Amino acid sequence: MYGKMNILFYPKKSEKNEDGMVMLYARVTINGKRGEFSLGRRVEEHRWDSRGGKLRGTVMEVSNFNRFLDNVKNRLYDIYDALLKERKDISATIIKNIYLGKEGKEYMVLEIFQEHNDTMESLLDKGFTKGTLQRYRAAYKHVSGYIQHNYHRNDIPVRRVDHKFITGLEHFLKSKKNCDHNTAIKYVVNFKKIIRIAYANQWITKDPFFHWKASWKTKEKQYLTQDELDALRDKKSFLPRLDLVRDIFVFCCYTGLAYSDVKQLKQEHLIIGVNGDRWIKMPRKKTKAISSIPLLPPAEEIILKYCEHPYVLDGKGVLPVLTNQKSNAYLKEIADVCGINKNLTTHLARHTFATTVTLSNGVSISTVSKMLGHRSLKTTQIYAKVLDSKIAEEMDRLKEKIKTSEVPISKNESTIEQ
Repeated sequence: MYGKMNILFYPKKSEKNEDGMVMLYARVTINGKRGEFSLGRRVEEHRWDSRGGKLRGTVMEVSNFNRFLDNVKNRLYDIYDALLKERKDISATIIKNIYLGKEGKEYMVLEIFQEHNDTMESLLDKGFTKGTLQRYRAAYKHVSGYIQHNYHRNDIPVRRVDHKFITGLEHFLKSKKNCDHNTAIKYVVNFKKIIRIAYANQWITKDPFFHWKASWKTKEKQYLTQDELDALRDKKSFLPRLDLVRDIFVFCCYTGLAYSDVKQLKQEHLIIGVNGDRWIKMPRKKTKAISSIPLLPPAEEIILKYCEHPYVLDGKGVLPVLTNQKSNAYLKEIADVCGINKNLTTHLARHTFATTVTLSNGVSISTVSKMLGHRSLKTTQIYAKVLDSKIAEEMDRLKEKIKTSEVPISKNESTIEQ
C-alpha cells in the first residue's frame, strides 16, 4: 500500500554562517520514513515563516524565492505521481535520490529472471536443455504471479526480496497453485539461482536465502515387479501402435535409459564392450554423465526387431521412438490391457531397471549408478531405500502369516504329567 507524502521546508540552525544566514532543507516523509536534503540556498533565520514554510515579505526577491520552493515541491510530487502510475517502489529515500539525480539503476526481480531465461534459451544444446528452460519459464511465471498477488505490482526491486518473500512464495505455490511439496521447493530453488546472480553482481548486499534450506520429502518410486514386467513383455495381442510403445518401454526397463536418452540413441552409441558383448555407451542428455550399459538379451531382441524399420534405416536412431506425451498416453492403455494397476510412464521403466532388473538380482549399487549415469551415488541410493521398504513390507506379511498358522497349545496339553 502506498503512503501519503508530506513535504516540509525548514532552516537548519546548526548550519548558520557568519552573516546569520541558515541553510534551507527539504524533508520528504512517507509512512513515517524521512528523506532529507539541502536545497543549497540560505535564508535569514528571522524572516523564515515556519508555519507557512516560506519567507515572509512582499518584495520581488522574496516572491522569487517562494516560487522556487513551490517548484521544488511540485517536482517532488511529480516524481511521486510517476512512481505511483508505473507501480514502482516508493519511499522517501527513492524520491529524494531521483530529485537529486542519484537514483542509479534499480534492479528488478523479473527483469533479472527474464534476462537469465533469455541467456539460457540462447545456449540451448550448449549446456542447457529445453526441459530446463521450460522449468525456469514456469518458475518465472509463478514468481510473477506471486508478486502480483502479494504486492499488487508487476515487478519489485530485487533488494526487497527477503526471507519473508521466500517463505511466502513457497506458501503461494502450495496454496494458490496447488503444487505438491517437492514441486514447490523445486520452483523456489530455481528462484534461488536468480537471487544468487543478483548477489554475485552486488545488486544486493545480503543473500536472503542464507537462512532458507530446501526440505525434500522422500517419495517411494514406483516400479514394475518381475511378474508385472514379464506379463508386459510377453503380452501378444497389442495393436501395432501399442506394440511399439510397449517395446520401447521394455527396452528402457532392461537398459535404464530415460526417454530423452533412448530418443537420441544412435548406432555409434552401440559398442563392443570389454567382455566382447554389445554395450550402450553414451552421455546422458540431462547430466552429460556417461552411461555404460551392457545390452541384456531382451534389449538386444528389441533392437533386432526394429532394425528394418524406415526410421532406423534412415539413420535417425536405433529405435523409432514416439513423442513422450504420446508414449505416456499409450502406456495408460497398455497398463489397462495387462492388468497393471500402476501409473505407467516412460520414466517408470528407468526405476524398474534400477530395482527389479539390477539391484534385486544382486548387482552392486555402484555398478547400477554407473549404468544409470548418476553423478552421485546418493541419487542411486534412493532405489536401495525402495528395496529396503519392500523387504520390510514382505517380512511384515510373513510375520502375520506365521502368526495365523500357529496352533494354540491348550492348557491340558502343556501340563506335564507327574
